[in-house]
Amino acid sequence: MPRILLIDDDPTFCLMLSTFLKRQQYEVKTAYTAGEGLSQLKADSFDLILTDFRLPDKNGLELLEQIRVLDTQVPVILMTHYADIRTAVKAIKMGAFEYLAKPINPDETLLTIRKALTYGREGNVATKPVIPAQGGFTFVKGASPQSAQLEEYIALIAPTSMSVIIEGESGTGKEYVARKIHQRSKRHDKPFVAIDCGALSKELAGSELFGHVKGSFTGAMGDKEGQFEAANGGTLFLDEIGNLSYEIQVKLLRAIQERKVRKIGSNTDLDVDVRIIVATNEDLVQAVSRGEFREDLYHRLNEFKINISPLRDRTADIMQFASHFLQVANHELERSIAGFDAAVAMALERYSWPGNLRELKNVVKRAVLLAKGSEISLDDLPPEIAYHIPEPASIVAQPDATQVAMPVTDLRTATERSEKELILEMLERVKYNKSKAARLLNIDRKTLYNKMRQYNIEA
Repeated sequence: MPRILLIDDDPTFCLMLSTFLKRQQYEVKTAYTAGEGLSQLKADSFDLILTDFRLPDKNGLELLEQIRVLDTQVPVILMTHYADIRTAVKAIKMGAFEYLAKPINPDETLLTIRKALTYGREGNVATKPVIPAQGGFTFVKGASPQSAQLEEYIALIAPTSMSVIIEGESGTGKEYVARKIHQRSKRHDKPFVAIDCGALSKELAGSELFGHVKGSFTGAMGDKEGQFEAANGGTLFLDEIGNLSYEIQVKLLRAIQERKVRKIGSNTDLDVDVRIIVATNEDLVQAVSRGEFREDLYHRLNEFKINISPLRDRTADIMQFASHFLQVANHELERSIAGFDAAVAMALERYSWPGNLRELKNVVKRAVLLAKGSEISLDDLPPEIAYHIPEPASIVAQPDATQVAMPVTDLRTATERSEKELILEMLERVKYNKSKAARLLNIDRKTLYNKMRQYNIEA
């Protein structure tokens, strides 16, 4: 019976969720603080940890970091409100398996738990499984000019052995680009190993990258193969490279330059032939100037740089990626949703996607699970996406006659001439739910009623 550690400061929620999971044949232990959860993890072993992001004594990022010190392999699922989605995405980059939005959906929760347990302890959570280049990998090109340029860069750099830096916000698909480069390279039949440096603590990074020998430190119960060795002949992808400590950066530079690694506790070097691709969501040039990243390592890695634009700047790609994620979700959830209605397509293209492709994938998957008809409707989307209002355009002191004015979406900044149209559009969008319309228009309900009377709007 799989063992789950549930950490949440709401006793009622813990009771309800643990009762549900026990009925699904899981053994559940509960903790109401991060400290209590860590104590249980020290004393016992678990197959999965399910934790709220906001706890009285720690937040999810702090807790995740300490969990990784105690257990590098146990899958961790975060539960969070939509207001914390940006941070949840960061937590995934640090090694969390997935996040669930509160209020949680029981079926979605159960599905995510099963997937996490299937992934389980097949490998270190910080080290994503080695996947052959041809094994189930799908790369969606996109239709925007930015995507076309990205495809051109991949085609140019892939056949070479040059090191590559991939820059982009979290969730933009940096690992997918790295896999595509590997897939098109002369090393395509060799391993592709991806490591999330953000999930490696200072104590574990050296062992994960270079390996260790038995007895080299407390807890080293046997020899361990490092990821340089595992990727020998192929490609090593280092995600969030900027998170590596200065000490590990020195060892990494030596490994790249000399093509040799030395396991912790060993006196001999191992020859390795590895192509290095790294990714980051920060400006490494600024990190160098701050003394946080070695300049010589930066220049050694920066043989070619690719910048992936955020999804908000690639509107032409949104529905193409959404359709792809719909097919994936249909397969995973055993559904047969045909597509998106017109209102959903408009909402998806209007939203700013701070979590980029990763957020879009999760939203589409959730919508597929919730959909009651043959198409995804606005009711299947989170309200903050379905009824998202873009920020008002900035006021320019001296407008250029060639520029096109952006539409105003906040009623407090709308002119009287456009108020009626804006109110009508919002009422139709929320199916004449006046409380929701007032909130999204940034006015109170009484003001909305007065405006409706003023413009003879019937509802």
